[in-house]
Amino acid sequence: MTLSTRGAQTPAVLVLEDGRAFRGRAYGAVGETFGEAVFSTGMTGYQETLTDPSYHRQVVVMTAPHVGNTGVNDEDPESARIWVSGYVVRDPARKASNWRAQRSLDEELAAQGVVGISGVDTRALTRHLRERGAMRVGIFSGNAIADEDTLLARVRQAPEMTGADLSAEVATKEAYVVPAIGTKRFTVAAVDLGIKGMTPHRMAERGIEVHVLPATATLEEVYAVNPDGVFFSNGPGDPSTADHPVALMRGVLERSTPLFGICFGNQILGRALGFGTYKLKYGHRGINQPVQDRTTGKVEVTAHNHGFAVDAPLDKVSDTEFGRAEVSHVCLNDQVVEGLQLLDRPAFSVQYHPEAAAGPHDAAYLFDRFVSLMEGQRA
Repeated sequence: MTLSTRGAQTPAVLVLEDGRAFRGRAYGAVGETFGEAVFSTGMTGYQETLTDPSYHRQVVVMTAPHVGNTGVNDEDPESARIWVSGYVVRDPARKASNWRAQRSLDEELAAQGVVGISGVDTRALTRHLRERGAMRVGIFSGNAIADEDTLLARVRQAPEMTGADLSAEVATKEAYVVPAIGTKRFTVAAVDLGIKGMTPHRMAERGIEVHVLPATATLEEVYAVNPDGVFFSNGPGDPSTADHPVALMRGVLERSTPLFGICFGNQILGRALGFGTYKLKYGHRGINQPVQDRTTGKVEVTAHNHGFAVDAPLDKVSDTEFGRAEVSHVCLNDQVVEGLQLLDRPAFSVQYHPEAAAGPHDAAYLFDRFVSLMEGQRA
């Protein structure tokens, strides 16, 4: 990525790896960037999206036409920095209008060196990605612009998401503790594969002291905190590369410690149980995905950010090395596996985000379900 100064009238071009190009204006930093083009359907919560580590090495296309209306503040980020590789919007706000705003979105993008583009027909771009699938993309502005054949060749040299091992790049390097709010009831070891800040907060609200550990943590380091439960977080990349987290989770399952996984953690559980994973055509991203909890029949509107999924049978209980397992949640749009649970050990996971700082909050009960597992184990 190369950067210069931002400029609202600086020309920019977005080039997809299949050769289609969209022209617009620079938004945020000026220069060039590469990543996987994906679209997010959320109309709110753009600050939480930008700072979600699961978006590492992805260029996010916002389907909502107006972005940046509420500006940026220092309270809502899900991590210490913006993780998206690039940002694509149609009609950015001319002025931030919210009592909590401390600066504009384009100022924040520029300050953190995030190359973006505005003035793009994001409806056409999203339809293209829905038909052709997520693919590599480059955004070029200012002096980085060249003829389209040259830009296309550069896009096609960028790494693909398939086979990418990224969790250690976004995870904490040092362990830290998020204290329980009020009376401490439990201790949880949270393996950071790209954790969002709201996740340990949701646990802390329930009296859980959360020890957030690096993605490289060993089984001995996990159990050194004497956990009542173990949590595996969301994160970026291809789960087929995550051999260390899979081995770590298998160690937790062998000890029958209550276990909860979110997003990447769901894919890790799938692999630990012997299921495969695969890349979705264009993934699920946004805050309006309908998921059915098959254990209750309830339908939840949920927040998603995943490009890979678990390949597990929907129509039967599976026998695994750790006992019987079943698909507990399913996406009603396309029947993608959205959750797993073991029937003979205290372990479950979901593919979506129950912490969802920007909403919806239909799935917040899953943290209570984790608490119930720990209560049951203690009893």
